[in-house]
Amino acid sequence: MFRTTDLYDVYLEELQVAAPVFRDFGGKTSFHGQIVTLKAFEDNTYLKALFETTGVGKVLVVDSAASMRCAMMGDVMASLGARNGGEGVVINGCIRDSADVGKVDIGVKALGTIPRKTVKRDQGITGIPLRFADVVFYPGNYLYADEDGIVISKTAIV
Repeated sequence: MFRTTDLYDVYLEELQVAAPVFRDFGGKTSFHGQIVTLKAFEDNTYLKALFETTGVGKVLVVDSAASMRCAMMGDVMASLGARNGGEGVVINGCIRDSADVGKVDIGVKALGTIPRKTVKRDQGITGIPLRFADVVFYPGNYLYADEDGIVISKTAIV
């Protein structure tokens, strides 16, 4: 078990610390893993594909440009990620079905909730650095999240 505050105290400025803009929604409030990135605006087609193929030891980081107009995922997709061993997801955007997402054994951090779902346009870019919340999420780096926030390391530290 780890605490982001303890990790920061040990590693200090070796870590990036994300701005406190996210809320916890998943059944796990503490999660960590290697970062897999997706940039997709109001389209969760690629997110579903990543949840189907990405699993144990991975955290999906999704940049939806902080859109508050539709949800990038709901309980069905959260369950898919958990079934495939995903550790968690951080979404620069919204989710839906939050009560049910909270029952799924996966970490979920997002900006908020909204009932509207995305439109499927088969658009997105994976495997690129993403910049939001005052940090850069690099694919292959490691993300640690808990109730106190998110820290990012270039290497595994837990």
